[in-house]
Amino acid sequence: MNPSPETARLHYVHDPMCSWCWGFRPVWDTVEHNLPDGVRVIRRVGGLAPDSDAPMPEEMRQGLQQTWRRIQQRIPGTEFNFDFWTRNTPRRSTWPACRAVIAARKLGGDAADRAMTLGIQQAYYLQARNPSDRDVLADIAEATGLDRMAFESLMDGPEIHRLLADELAEVRALGIDSFPSLRIEKDGRAVHLPIDYTDPGHLLHSIEAFLEHPYGQHVASA
Repeated sequence: MNPSPETARLHYVHDPMCSWCWGFRPVWDTVEHNLPDGVRVIRRVGGLAPDSDAPMPEEMRQGLQQTWRRIQQRIPGTEFNFDFWTRNTPRRSTWPACRAVIAARKLGGDAADRAMTLGIQQAYYLQARNPSDRDVLADIAEATGLDRMAFESLMDGPEIHRLLADELAEVRALGIDSFPSLRIEKDGRAVHLPIDYTDPGHLLHSIEAFLEHPYGQHVASA
């Protein structure tokens, strides 16, 4: 059977070290597995924080731990391993993890992108490992089935640095500056979908409504 023709593009913009993206993951997985025929998902990384070797200031550490607690309250069932904050020297740096996702996508397509993203999230939020560290990212890549040497060479090379810069520029051009974000496009029109962290049915209904009425009053020009 031939695949359904593309009728719309759904941009999913995330950062692999974004705690709200981790909380959103169960809803997003359900949405992605139940999308209407013809909707093509385009995954993009958001690049929350550039490269840095500086330890994260204590005030920021405390603020992020408060964010984790707030997510647990808002999204029941979301797990965080707070041992991360005592086992590591945290840095405000997510670009290495973003480059790792792009490198995985380059080596293994969207399936590798998804596996790498999940591996980073599990390492960070469940295993108290630091995905800002190159060795941790290489371990995750190898665990997902990618060739470690090929991954390390690609992730550290100029091509992936350029691809990340291009991807961040693309995200900005879409008018996206928070993560996770969803934007759906059809017939030259687009809308940013409100994120629902607990109800995949609400998001699926919004997508179906847009596909049926892409020129409705709530649709923004692309």
